[in-house]
Amino acid sequence: MDFGLQGKIAMVAAASKGIGLAIAQELANEGCLVSICGRTEETLEAAVEQINGEARPYVVDVSSQEDLAWWVSETKKDMGVPDILITNTGGPPAGAFPEMTDEQWQSGVDSTLLNVIRLSRMLRDDMIAKGWGRIVHITSLVAREPNDILPISSTLRAGLMALTRVQATDLAPHGITVNSVLPGNTLTDRQKHLLEIRAQKESISEEEALTRQASSIPMKRLAQPSEIAAAVAFLCSTRASYVTGINMLVDGGVTKTVG
Repeated sequence: MDFGLQGKIAMVAAASKGIGLAIAQELANEGCLVSICGRTEETLEAAVEQINGEARPYVVDVSSQEDLAWWVSETKKDMGVPDILITNTGGPPAGAFPEMTDEQWQSGVDSTLLNVIRLSRMLRDDMIAKGWGRIVHITSLVAREPNDILPISSTLRAGLMALTRVQATDLAPHGITVNSVLPGNTLTDRQKHLLEIRAQKESISEEEALTRQASSIPMKRLAQPSEIAAAVAFLCSTRASYVTGINMLVDGGVTKTVG
């Protein structure tokens, strides 16, 4: 299937590893020119080496408005006006609700929600001028099924679902689609950290925690980052031109909510 993405310019946030890197790789394979950001030059250089295509790295703290503005400006200067925006971040701190401090909540807002709003706002007029665009927010299945050790993420990801619908309505008349992808349990560094927390909480080994996690999923395994990336690439494609405002679960069937 031709996704019609040859020569499109894509910005992928937090793409030095994990799901972000897999998305950058997938879009590059489809012919996109990819601008990626991450926190360290070392991890970004390693990521670029794993991307088969044109990719440029930028050291950015997504919780900083100044960094985001710089990334957008430099991408336009180096590659051209972006056609595709993938918002993505590492997850907020994990822990029980009573343990979460005001500082952790504020940090979560800055790094998980406000950065998405800022990036979308920074590229809105450019995409409208082009008359074409794709915005995909990477969130989490906890947006639909809150997790008791992820109170900050559960709260903010649910907000991102609402933001997706608001933006989709705003931008649909201009040929721009806005969707969210809600990954399930995926084999990333973040997942390994959550398994460590679960193992400590339940006084079991990390291997047993992984086995229990996999057994709770209808497919009996965790996702590979590339499987999340494939869904994102489809939503970015010309073939998905009438798909907007959805919050797509990619979770192996584990989420039980309806709608």
